[in-house]
Order: sequence, then C-alpha cells, then structure tokens
Amino acid sequence: MEKLWGATARKGARPLRPSDLPFHDEMAIHHGNSMFNSRRILTAKSASEPRLRCTEVDENGEVILVDGEFKKTELIAKYGLLPRDLRKIDSSTLPHILVRPSAILLNLLHLKVLIKKDRVLLFDIYGSKTSYPQSAFMYDLQGKLKQRTGHGLGSGLPYEFRALEAVLTSVTSELEADFEAVRDPVIRILSELEDDIDRNKLRILLILSKRVSTFEQKAKLVRDAIEELLEADDDLSAMYLTEKVQDVHRGVDDHTEVELLLESYNKLCDEIVQEAQNLVSSIRNTEEIIRAILDANRNSLMLLDLKFSIGTLGLAMGTFLAGLYGMNLENFIEETNWGMGAVTGVSVVMSLFVCWYGLIKLRKVQRVKMMNAERGTSVGGFGQPHWFRDDGAVGLLQASNREKFRRITVQKGIKTPRKWF
Repeated sequence: MEKLWGATARKGARPLRPSDLPFHDEMAIHHGNSMFNSRRILTAKSASEPRLRCTEVDENGEVILVDGEFKKTELIAKYGLLPRDLRKIDSSTLPHILVRPSAILLNLLHLKVLIKKDRVLLFDIYGSKTSYPQSAFMYDLQGKLKQRTGHGLGSGLPYEFRALEAVLTSVTSELEADFEAVRDPVIRILSELEDDIDRNKLRILLILSKRVSTFEQKAKLVRDAIEELLEADDDLSAMYLTEKVQDVHRGVDDHTEVELLLESYNKLCDEIVQEAQNLVSSIRNTEEIIRAILDANRNSLMLLDLKFSIGTLGLAMGTFLAGLYGMNLENFIEETNWGMGAVTGVSVVMSLFVCWYGLIKLRKVQRVKMMNAERGTSVGGFGQPHWFRDDGAVGLLQASNREKFRRITVQKGIKTPRKWF
C-alpha cells in the first residue's frame, strides 16, 4: 500500500481514480513477461490473422463442412503445406498445380482446391461471381467421388484422381463456355463488316478483340500449367496419395494413369487455345483487309483530287491566253476577222494539251493499275489470255503450271535489246 499510494496509505484508503492506474506502456515495461499480457498479445494476433473459407467433402462424396473458416496456420499444420502454397491460393491469380507429399493443390481459374487422399477442400473466394460454376463443380465432384464400385466412367481411379478429373472437367467446361460467349459476337460483327464498314462496328470489333486476346492468354496459362506438370515425372509419381498411405512406392516413370488423364485434358485445352488463335487471326485479317480498303479509298480520293487539280491547271492555261488577248493593248489581231476564233482555238488546244500531259504523268507515277472489265480487257492487258488461272491450291501443284512458271522465269532471264521507240 505504501508503494502504491505513498505515505497517505497509512491514514486510510481513498477511492480509486482513473489517473492512479498505470499506463499500458509502463505495464509492458515492468510486466513484459506477464501471463495476462502474453494472452492479450496472442488474442490480438489471432484476431488479425487471415482466415480462409472452405467447403470440405469427405471420402464418400458427402459435404461435411460448408463455409468453414480456417486460419492459415491451422491449414499449414493440418495438411502439411508451406506458407507459400497458401499464398498462391490466397493472392495469386495465375494457374498453378502444386504436388506436395500428402496433398495436391490446384489454382485453376474459378477453382482453388486442396485434394487429399480422402478429403477435398474447396476454397471460396470472397466477392467473386463464380457461384454457379462452383455449384456445378460440387455437383460433379460428388457424383465422381461416389463412383467407387460401379462400372461408370472413372470408377477404377483412386479418390484423388477422381477429384482431379472433376476439377479439370469444370475448368475446361468453363473455358468452353467463355469461348462460346466471345466467339458468337465476333463472328457476327465480322460478317457485318463484310457488308458495311462503320465506325461503331469497328469500335465493337476493337472491344471484342481485347476480350478474345484476354481469353487466349487465360487458356494458354491453363494449358501451360498442365504441360508443366506433365513434364515433371517426380510430381506425377507423387500424385498417387492413396498408394503412399498403403506403403506402395512407385517408380519415377510409373505414372501411366495420371499421365493419360492429364494428357486428355491437355489436348482439350490445346484445342481451345487453337480455336482462340484462329479467332484472333480472323480478327487480324479482317482488320488488315479493312485497312487496305480504307487505304485504297484514300488513294482514290487523292487520285480524284489530282485529276481535278490537273483540270484546273488546264483551265487556267486557257484563261491565261484569254486574259492576254483581252488586254487593252494594240496587237493588230482584233482588227482581223479570224482573231476571235484563232485565240479561242489556241486557248482550248493549250488547255487540252496541259490536261493530257498532266494525266499522262499521273498515270506513269500511279502504282496501282486497274483493269477495265467493261472493255473486255484480259488480265494481261493486251487481249490475250493470261498464264495464271485461279484453279485453287491444287492447280498450282500441277506439272503443266510448274512448266509455265519455269518458262516465264527463263524468259525473264533473257535480256532483249530495247528499240529506240
């Protein structure tokens, strides 16, 4: 009492005031090893520790836990994981397939799953919009896990492979659905652009092109994750979790079942990637064709502008001669009877000559030469049939066409003397 209240404690106790209590910093200094202080620190740490929400499925395909929250430390200790493994589940958005001694961890698109020899944990994503794909995955997962002794598809696979097959089936189905959702509007806008090129349609094509590129990148990442797992023989042999519990040890190259399972879905993902690349190629080709058409129209407008400029130059020449004749100067031509006609004829002739000369020069510098189909002009331009006929890709491989190509090449190699005219 004397230490707490001083000399006044001998005279009698007085009511406790808030200012008489020591501060938290003083308690931490003087009682740093106190039991209450350590419990307080542990409580604060546990409150700030991140948690993961999981749905757990047992070995019979029954859901035993819905939206259960686990601490990361609990998951690490219970399932033999590493902190970086859960970091790829919690914060990473890239597809991963990790094989651990007692678990298989998958992060593929909308699914983040932990597979054990007799348990499956589906990690729910807060704020996500993938409730329907996850519900469809849970329905398919329960159906596959209940196939134990029947003759259905996948009944001979162990527990972990049936769960893995359910995950891959859901991921590929989601990829196919996303591809169908992006392919139909792209095909529609491409068909509309063939009829009419509009600014609004080009803007829509730009937006769809970005979506297709994003989907292609996503499908490539899933395919690369599966291919990376197929190239690791030690990870493939370590995926037999049930046999590990039964003390059955497999060789590094003894993983036929899981390899066939992964290869089938790898081919399916590769087909989706190829289809996405074909769609991207169609968009690029359409953009190049549109760009070529716009360039051709721009060149046509420039050519028309040059023709008007040449016509204006020829008219200016005739106006110049008429202006010279109209000056108030004595030139002895106005007294004749043929002066008016002579000056008019010379002005018209000079105007036509300037226009003709300008058009000849324009045609020489013109790079693209159009053929006039109305005159019946052939492809060669001289009324003779051309050596090339559009017979398709097969016609180019015929012996007669190859012989024509050889003759033309030989004729081009022969130097003929030029005539003076």
